[in-house]
Amino acid sequence: MSFTRRTLGQGDLDMLVMAHERFAEGRAGGRRLALKFMDLNGLNLAGRNLEEADFTGCSLRGTRLAGAQLSRAVLFCCDMREADLSRAVLVRADLRGACLRGADLASADLTQADFREGVIAIPHATKGLASVKHETHQGNADGASFTGATLNGATLEGFSAFKVDFTDCAMNGTRLNRANLKEADLSGAMMEGADIGGANLEGARMVGAVLTRVALETARMEKTDMTGSLREPTAEAIAGAEQLHEQALDANAWAESGGVLGAPGNFEGKDLRPLGARLKGLRLPAINARGACLVGMDLSGMGLQGANLEGADLRGCNLRGTDLRGARMMRALLSHADLDGAILAPLPLGGGRSMPTNLTGAGLRYSRLIAADFTGAVVEGADMTGARMDDTVLSDEQRARLTMRRAAA
Repeated sequence: MSFTRRTLGQGDLDMLVMAHERFAEGRAGGRRLALKFMDLNGLNLAGRNLEEADFTGCSLRGTRLAGAQLSRAVLFCCDMREADLSRAVLVRADLRGACLRGADLASADLTQADFREGVIAIPHATKGLASVKHETHQGNADGASFTGATLNGATLEGFSAFKVDFTDCAMNGTRLNRANLKEADLSGAMMEGADIGGANLEGARMVGAVLTRVALETARMEKTDMTGSLREPTAEAIAGAEQLHEQALDANAWAESGGVLGAPGNFEGKDLRPLGARLKGLRLPAINARGACLVGMDLSGMGLQGANLEGADLRGCNLRGTDLRGARMMRALLSHADLDGAILAPLPLGGGRSMPTNLTGAGLRYSRLIAADFTGAVVEGADMTGARMDDTVLSDEQRARLTMRRAAA
């Protein structure tokens, strides 16, 4: 933008932000923050509550916004190059025309954020708003890092994301039509129902990405690496869904009757996605689901004590309140899974014996583990990078190992 912005110092900014925080909390003396066309380069706004604040046309280059609350904030046509937005909450934020080149948005929540093109009215250097000119700004985040970020339902139509790191992102229903994703890394991204029509994915990495209900026909896919990507369930898996459901009900009866009726289920290597939410709340102890595909399924409230989930794909699963005591989950994939309140403590076997839950080598990157109980769980080599761990029950020894794991990553 070809005009001079007024510079604001850290002290003055802090006073304005405090007034905004009072406004956001509904306290007396509050005032909404509106800092249009200001120079805020390099200032510190980390962890502040900036919900619904208006930064239209501001320069925020290198500004520290890590962990800031920016839900519904207006960042229209802002210059945010090299800004630190890691772990920031930007739900439904207006980022139209924003420049995010080289910015850090790791683990940020950008649910339903708007990154489309923006047209901004630039005030005259001396005449101000009496004489304005209009400039069109394309959303741009070339070279930025979104690793582990949540972009579900976000709009990135026509967005430039050349060589952007989207690894392990949640991008379900994201609109990426006509976006430039050349040489972007979307490995492990969960993109169910995403719109990539007309997008440029030339040379992009989509290794292990979840691409169910994603139409690839009109996207440019030259030299795109889709090794191990997950598409729709096969016709065979869909046809066998009813039989698998009957088997699950049989296993539930086995659990409910104390082993008198039915038998433990065997789902080894099966694609269970066609079952949808039909397993929710069932008791399926000791089932064999080794190597099974359960991506995005609702498994909340289930009884999976002693289950064999070794190498199972549980990415994006709802496991809230699920009883996983004694489960074998070695090398299971659980990125973006929701394990809030899940029980992963040892399973009592009688006679003073117990069986610990085994998560050796499991991938829990960017998962939710709030108030989950990992008492006695084997977590050797488990990757919990970016996981939400508020009130998670972990011993000092477990925490030390996980911290070391992150430091080495």
